[in-house]
Amino acid sequence: MHKSRLAGFIIDCRTDDLAAAADFWGRALGMEIRALPEEEGEKYVRLVDRSRELHIEVQRVDHPSRVHLDIETDDIEAEVQRLESLGARRVAEVHTWCVMEAPTGQRFCVVRKCSPGFDADANEWR
Repeated sequence: MHKSRLAGFIIDCRTDDLAAAADFWGRALGMEIRALPEEEGEKYVRLVDRSRELHIEVQRVDHPSRVHLDIETDDIEAEVQRLESLGARRVAEVHTWCVMEAPTGQRFCVVRKCSPGFDADANEWR
């Protein structure tokens, strides 16, 4: 048995100016911009959701700009297998998460649980 739920959205930006991209999205969405630690901060900027329900980041990428979602889970392999049984496919394993593709072509990531309300609000799968 494991749990999973929508964690949030990542705004992928093909850009040389991550700060300007984060500034645009922060202002467009009315969200505070928060720098991340040095290692992450070169590639990611956090946008703070006032409700603290969603994890939202602006990410510098080499592929075309798009938005993708993250599914958080307490068991990445179990969740990946569950999603594969629904027709998704593994694209890549990166650090601690798995990039997947839905049968309809959208990319998304399966990541470790990170939301404070995860245990109370996540879907439970057998």
